[in-house]
Amino acid sequence: MIVCLCGGVGAARMLAGIQRVVDPTQITAVVNTADDEIFYGLHVAPDLDTITYTLGGAVHPDQGWGRQGETFAVLDELTELGEDTWFALGDKDIALHLIRNDALARGQTLTEATAQIARRFDIDVRLLPMTDDRVRTVLDVEVDGHITTMAMQTWFVRHRHQPRVHRVRFDGADVATPAPHVLESIERADRIVVCPSNPYVSIDPILSLPAIEQALRRRRDDVVAVSPLVGAAAVKGPAADMMMALDGEVSNRVVGARYTPWCSRLVIDIRDAHDAPAVEKLGMRCDVTETLMSSPRAAAELAAVVLETGG
Repeated sequence: MIVCLCGGVGAARMLAGIQRVVDPTQITAVVNTADDEIFYGLHVAPDLDTITYTLGGAVHPDQGWGRQGETFAVLDELTELGEDTWFALGDKDIALHLIRNDALARGQTLTEATAQIARRFDIDVRLLPMTDDRVRTVLDVEVDGHITTMAMQTWFVRHRHQPRVHRVRFDGADVATPAPHVLESIERADRIVVCPSNPYVSIDPILSLPAIEQALRRRRDDVVAVSPLVGAAAVKGPAADMMMALDGEVSNRVVGARYTPWCSRLVIDIRDAHDAPAVEKLGMRCDVTETLMSSPRAAAELAAVVLETGG
């Protein structure tokens, strides 16, 4: 059994590659939900949604997120009615959120609602939110020389992740518990894969639940991570900028230093091969390969290296 710790686009592509080399029914994805937010009265789960659309064959092929063939009639009408529509939801997207809202309103947990949605998209990978409790990523950022606090989606979408980040915290993590089956899956896994997701706002939220980090520490020898860096830059999103702001440099040494207490192996891109000695000095095995998932085949080839299946 393979367990994957997941954020958004990079994780979705990694999962799609893994399920090409491993029976998808043997894969469990533990997904960050600290990005979740309520928009227009709907519970939006960006990372769960991106993974659902990708594995369900419905993702926008160019963006890597959102729906293929999306329309925005509802959003246009909300704008006409005077709503502030800085967070764009398409019509097909709204349909999914309505299903989730209905399930939650009927007393289902987020785990149960996620499983229901996955079945509707014919997804065989088991998708688990990291928790059924409310954990919220909050950032202290610099705006016009002053430090202000922003919710993750406000910073990431409304402000296009431009304000410099000084601190990231996870409100509610101290009282939240892992969702059902998360710890059991980690304990029983043959391999645990940390997908190429932003360490600060995709992986750290999952680790903010102490029981999950403790479980990973116990399984350290079986944990392998894929770096989100390619050529000392992030393929998508603000990971590199956050790394410079919070850790002073953009390198796989930083990724390794953050992961080494609970991860024994880091896979890095061939363009960053020079980082390998610094990673290995941290006490991690470092493998160098092509990590840019430019096609489904490339994602499957990376998955084979990560899982050492000889692909």
